[in-house]
Amino acid sequence: MSHSPEAPPRFLDYDKSLACIHCGLCLSACPTYLETGNENDSPRGRIYLMRAVQDGRLPVGDTAVRHIDLCLGCRACEVACPSGVQYGELLEATRDHIEHHHTRSLAQTILRRFIIEKIFPFPGRMELALRPALWLRRLGLARFLPKFAREALSLIPEAPKRCELPVVARAGQQSSRPRGRVGFIRGCVMSVMFGETNAASVRLLNQAGYEVVTPAEQGCCGALYAHGGNLDQARACARHNIQVFEALGLEAIIINAAGCGSALKEYGHLLRDDPVWAARAARFSSLVADLTEWLFRSRSEHGAGRPSGGQQAVNTALEHDHLPSAVPKVTYHDACHLAHPQRITRPPRELLRAVAGDQLVDLSESDVCCGSAGSYNLTEPAMAERLQRRKIENILQTGATIVVTTNPGCILQIRAGLLKAGASHIRVLHIADYLVESSVPV
Repeated sequence: MSHSPEAPPRFLDYDKSLACIHCGLCLSACPTYLETGNENDSPRGRIYLMRAVQDGRLPVGDTAVRHIDLCLGCRACEVACPSGVQYGELLEATRDHIEHHHTRSLAQTILRRFIIEKIFPFPGRMELALRPALWLRRLGLARFLPKFAREALSLIPEAPKRCELPVVARAGQQSSRPRGRVGFIRGCVMSVMFGETNAASVRLLNQAGYEVVTPAEQGCCGALYAHGGNLDQARACARHNIQVFEALGLEAIIINAAGCGSALKEYGHLLRDDPVWAARAARFSSLVADLTEWLFRSRSEHGAGRPSGGQQAVNTALEHDHLPSAVPKVTYHDACHLAHPQRITRPPRELLRAVAGDQLVDLSESDVCCGSAGSYNLTEPAMAERLQRRKIENILQTGATIVVTTNPGCILQIRAGLLKAGASHIRVLHIADYLVESSVPV
C-alpha cells in the first residue's frame, strides 16, 4: 500500500500567496526576469514555486531553491502589483523554510552562515576581515584569485573610514532650543566603510535643528539575517534595538541606509506574533524615517526657520530657486529598498534638485536593481554582474559625472562597475555627502 509523502510544515501564508492573480504586470519590474526571460525567475513564477513546495508537490531541492535564491528581494514587484501581493513577506518565509530544510554546499554554507552572518553584522569583525583583503589588492595579488573573489575585492573602498559618532550631537541652530531629539542608526557596513557619510548625516540633522542620539549599545538591524532566511536571528536583532532606543524619548529614529531602513520599518511585522514585543515593535517602526524623508519633511514643516549650513542651503534653494554656478551634471539611482518597500522617491530628488537644478538628469531604469541587494553580489555574482553592467550602461548614457544614491551596497556596486567600464571619473556619492559637499551659499 503506497503512502503519500508527509506534508511539509506550514511556512507560507497561503491566503497572501493567493492574492497573486498571475496578471503578469510584475514581469517588466523584475530585474531577473528582464535578464533571463524565464517565468520561474519572475515574481509570479516564484510564488507558484513557493505554493508547490508548501503543498508538497515540489521538494525543497536544487530546482526550487535555485530560482528562489536568484531573487534579489528588491520588491519592485510590490509596486507594480495591482493586487497588493506582499511578496517580501512570502519570500522571507520561504527562505527561512529553505534554510531549515535544504542542505547547501560547504562553500555556500561558509559564505552564508559564517562570512555574511558572523562577520558583516559586527563592525569590529568586519574591520579585521577587511585588512588582509585590502593588502591583497594593494599588493596586486588579487589578480591571482578566482573571478568571484576578485569581484568581491573590487567592492571594497580604497580607504574605508570609520568615524566614531558622539552619543549626543547637539543641534547647530541659532536658537538655544533644538527642534527635536532624534535617534540615529549607524549601521554595520555604514559605520565601517562610510564613517564620514554617517558624520555628514548627523551634521545635516544638527543643522536642521535636531539633537542626535547615537546609542553605543545598538546592533545590526537584522536585514542580512532576514534576507538570508534566518528570521529567528533577525527577530533577536529587532528586540535588542527596540530595547536600546525605546527609553530615549525620541521624536524619530533616523537611518541613512535604505536596506536597513526597510528592515527597521518592518519590526512591527517581524514581531507581530510575539505578545511581549508586538506593540513595542510597532511603536519603534512608527518612529523610523529615512534621512531624506526626515530632512524633506523637516523642510516642509519648518521652512520658515533659519537653520545654518546644509539644511539652510536646501531650504533657500527650494524656496528661492537659488542655484550655484557650474554645478556638475548629476543623476539619481533609486536604492531598491527605499523606492519599493518604503515608496520614497520624491524626497531625495527634491533635495538634489535644490542643489543641482536643471543639472539633475533622469536615469533610465533608475529603480531597477544594480545587483548589490545586500549580500546578493556575493551569493549570486553572475547575475549581480549582469545587473551591474545594465546599470552602468544606463548611467553612462546620462552624461552625468556624479551618481547619487542612498544605500551603501549600491554605492559599492556602482563604483566597482564604473571602474570596470573605465569610467572612474564618475563619482558615486551618498546623498548626505553630496548635500554637505554641495551646500548652496547664502
